[in-house]
This record gives sequence, C-alpha cells and structure tokens, in this order.
Amino acid sequence: MELAVLPQRDELIERCLRGDTLGCKELYVRYSKAMYNTCLRMLNNVAEAEDVLQESFIEAFKNLERFEHRTSFGGWLKQICINRSINQLKKRKIDWVDMEKNAGYDLADETAIDETETAMQVESVKNAIIKLPDGYRTVLNLYLLEGYDHEEIAEILNVAESTTRTQYMRAKQKLLQLLKEGS
Repeated sequence: MELAVLPQRDELIERCLRGDTLGCKELYVRYSKAMYNTCLRMLNNVAEAEDVLQESFIEAFKNLERFEHRTSFGGWLKQICINRSINQLKKRKIDWVDMEKNAGYDLADETAIDETETAMQVESVKNAIIKLPDGYRTVLNLYLLEGYDHEEIAEILNVAESTTRTQYMRAKQKLLQLLKEGS
C-alpha cells in the first residue's frame, strides 16, 4: 500500500503560527528582498513598492493559517505581492488598450521585432523598462519576469486576453524604441 505524499511543512512557518516573533522576523528576512524587487518591477516607484511589500507581509502573517502548502510559501507570498501591486496600479487609472476596440490598429503593419538582435546590456534594458508606461510595464513584467501567460494576466488584471497581448506587443516595441534612442 502506497502512502500519499503530503506537502512538506516549513518549520519556520510553524514557528510563526505559534506566535514566535523571531520566526516571523526570519521569514521576513528570507523573502523581503525578492518580494520587494517584484513590487518595484511592477510599480516602478520605491515608496509604493515599500508600502506594498509591508502590506503584503501583514496580509500574509494575518492569513498564515490559510497557507495550505500546495505551493511554496515564496510563491504564495509573491502572488499576494503581485495582487497588491496590481491594486496599487489600478489606483493610478492605467489606460489599458484593447485590441478589439482599436479596429483600425493592425499589428501586422508594425515593423517586425528580431528579439535575438536585442543583446544589449542589462542596465540599459532595466532603465528602458522603468520608462515604460504603467500598463506596458505591468504586462511585460508579468509575462517575461513573473512567468504568467496571457490568459492568467488577463484574469489578474480583469481585462480581455487580447488587451494583454496588445499591451505586450506595444511594450516590446516601445522598449526597443527606448533602447535604440539610448544607444
């Protein structure tokens, strides 16, 4: 008879659940830098990223008993950070561009992008991403850096999948434009 493999429980999370403040601090130290970077990539604003990071940890600690160990704690926390970052972005009133509402816009008319040709320095790419409009940067980050597909991004942002594809295409084009201007 085979035994079902149960998800492994993290001793540090168990300590936090028992109210161990040092355990909470250790958990924060373990994940805060990576989560801050995720928030900063999404928001492109240091103060907002710091606020969202703190709010995300507060939410995680308040709801730690709901963490089901189906994924890693880091994955669960990252989802909280991304959702809070998106909520923060929504407060900015991002102008999402929906492909279906732009009937006159033909992506085929755009110049082709040769991604392999874009072997530029990491710093110049980071600086160019920072200059992207919020909507473009958000979709680009979720797709390229966070690994979500367009269906998932559409669900997260509560927009049409065609909108995320349009934002992504335009973000890549704008990014190339910014990189060419910088060189």
